[in-house]
Amino acid sequence: MASAAFEEIVEDFEFLDDWEDRYRHVIELGKAMTGLDAALQVPATKVDGCASQVWLHPVIEGGVFRFEGDSDAMIVRGLIAVLRALYNDLPLAEVAAVDARAEFGRLGLNDHLSAQRSNGLRAMIERIRETAAAAA
Repeated sequence: MASAAFEEIVEDFEFLDDWEDRYRHVIELGKAMTGLDAALQVPATKVDGCASQVWLHPVIEGGVFRFEGDSDAMIVRGLIAVLRALYNDLPLAEVAAVDARAEFGRLGLNDHLSAQRSNGLRAMIERIRETAAAAA
């Protein structure tokens, strides 16, 4: 079961009929997200495999997974916001159980991202999963 924050995004998407509106909504989610401090935008937090610049900074406390992120591309920043809704506040042991591809499929995002964006999304998900597994 996805988090309440992710379910809210799913509900929002149900009211948006065309892909253009959904795309704009993802961008708005990214704009609303607090950016990652420039001091944390370093090689160690940079995600390889993304066409744009992407940084993910894990914050793990008390066995609970969270991350902050940022990108120089607005749509990618929105994808980070969606990933945060999907993964933040999960116990470390539950991160690997999330089927992000299926959850993004519920939003229709799998079918509407370019190949480069899809590769970048996979790289972000892989980084999240690896980080949580290493901390568990």
